[in-house]
Amino acid sequence: MSGQRGGGRRPAPGGGRRPAQGGENISPARLVAFEVLAAVREDDAYANLLLPARIRRAGLGRADAAFATELAYGTLRMQGYYDRVIGLAAGRPTAAIDPAVLDVLRLGTHQLLATRVPTHAAVYEQVALARRVAPRAAGFANAVLRTVSRSSPEAWRDLVAEGAATDDERLARLESHPVWIVRALRTALEREGRGAELPELLAADNASPRVNLVVLPALDTATDGIAGFEPNRFSPIGAVAGDPVAVVGASGGRIRVQDEGSQLAALALTRVAPVRPGERWLDLCAGPGGKTAVLAAEALASGAELVANEMVPARAELVRAAVTGVPAPVEVRVGDGREIDAASIGASGGFDRILLDAPCTGLGALRRRPEARWRKSPADVAELTGLQGELFDAAMRALAPGGILAYVTCSPHTAETHGTLGAALDRWRGRVEQLDTQAVVQGLSRHPLDLAGAPETVQLWPHRHGTDAMFIALVRRRETDAAGDPR
Repeated sequence: MSGQRGGGRRPAPGGGRRPAQGGENISPARLVAFEVLAAVREDDAYANLLLPARIRRAGLGRADAAFATELAYGTLRMQGYYDRVIGLAAGRPTAAIDPAVLDVLRLGTHQLLATRVPTHAAVYEQVALARRVAPRAAGFANAVLRTVSRSSPEAWRDLVAEGAATDDERLARLESHPVWIVRALRTALEREGRGAELPELLAADNASPRVNLVVLPALDTATDGIAGFEPNRFSPIGAVAGDPVAVVGASGGRIRVQDEGSQLAALALTRVAPVRPGERWLDLCAGPGGKTAVLAAEALASGAELVANEMVPARAELVRAAVTGVPAPVEVRVGDGREIDAASIGASGGFDRILLDAPCTGLGALRRRPEARWRKSPADVAELTGLQGELFDAAMRALAPGGILAYVTCSPHTAETHGTLGAALDRWRGRVEQLDTQAVVQGLSRHPLDLAGAPETVQLWPHRHGTDAMFIALVRRRETDAAGDPR
């Protein structure tokens, strides 16, 4: 199954044990993973934010922390597939199973089908966990997990695929994506003439991504002697390290965790053209602040000034925390980006460069945010594209003549990328021009990128580039324009 292709059947540490009811023991790593799954289901929690906190609270060592991470992320990624397996093994729809018990079964199924955890350990501990959350369900959990364990992963794939009406439905079942997302990803790839890459892309969504670092530019951050430190393949400011958590913690905010595609998106704006001292830059939708930190470091090095805007106060605090490693003032304001007024925040002539990292479905980061695929719906796309268009118009109104806008989404959905961009360009016809974004990104990349499509846009892919599926388009406002404001 795709979970296996993403890294093989993984070993599990022995770890400590925590007593369950009835004198049984449950490993702390399994308890942490279960707590994360429950919080995601009950409270719409974000696994990538909650899991590190739960690991710290439980005091897990490095091996058990890795096991808890694999259990939580692997189970969330493959949840749709595992639910089909569980439904077949239980002889009933998963909707008829108590939600907490279903989480227990999902964790157990992941261990049985996608890790090297011995069968007896996986079944015993998950049954003990089932007895803790719903004592009467222990026998049911034991029966279901025993049934799962009697067939090979390959046999379960054949059973799950049976009856799929279309190739998209078959892929959705096996690769654990909602069908509408599979169709959207196929459309995006076919736009590039590469629809045959869809299975590879879906498998990449189910693989554990490596932890990627950004070394904020021009801050004289020492990297000599860092174990396992090596530069990224593409981003000139990216790297990986043997112990990224320790590296980030010791860097004083000058080394951060950030996807390589996100780095390239920020650098495309800052390095599209030489910076004139005194330029004013705006990060219009800044939270949680990863790209803001890169912009801030680049602004410091080039003599520019940066303003960051974020609508949600809590996310604005994340932005403030993100830029603490940059020894330069960054104004972080809270407000609706659609109502931004350049003159009121010190840019009477407009901003010279604006980053619009638009709110989107996040379909480009499903490997990092595994629960997102189960939370989104096609209705979200229509709502978000409307918002994206409004933010684009606001950014253009705040942009100085000759200024450059980077339109960025962490989604390859064509409605959010080419659809939003094309509609905006129509509204601003005669006032804007598209730039050769591919040439800009290729020019700053360490190695050539395999890009497809028109040169005005860049679409990165997990399976092709090892990055999130980031979309980047650079647009310049003309020095003089004849059309009126499209409002």
